[in-house]
Parts: sequence; structure tokens; C-alpha cells
Amino acid sequence: MKAFVDKDVCIGCGLCADLCPEVFNIDDDGTASAIDTDIPEDAEDAAKEAAAQCPVEAIKIDED
Repeated sequence: MKAFVDKDVCIGCGLCADLCPEVFNIDDDGTASAIDTDIPEDAEDAAKEAAAQCPVEAIKIDED
């Protein structure tokens, strides 16, 4: 499972990084990014919650 952030849509609210800091962080440009590796198994639920709570739907979770 991997997470992706559309930086063109992200408003940098930081909710994803607050909900799942193992996967998301806020970059120097003020927008979120996701780790480049698979989401750790123990963070999968939090990553899905971050995607669901994103106010601009900038986060996508690939479950393959």
C-alpha cells in the first residue's frame, strides 16, 4: 500500500501529518508529501483516515 499527495491540489493544512506522521509530512514549500516506500502495516488505518479527512481530497491511497 502506498500514499500519494497531489501537490497541485494540496493546501498544506497539515491534517494528514497530524493524523499519520509515519507517512505524511509538510515540506519546505508548505505542502504535504508522502513517504516513497510502502506504508508500514501499523500505519495503514491512519493513512486511510488522513486520506478520508483531507479537505481538498489531495491524498490517494493505492492498495495494490
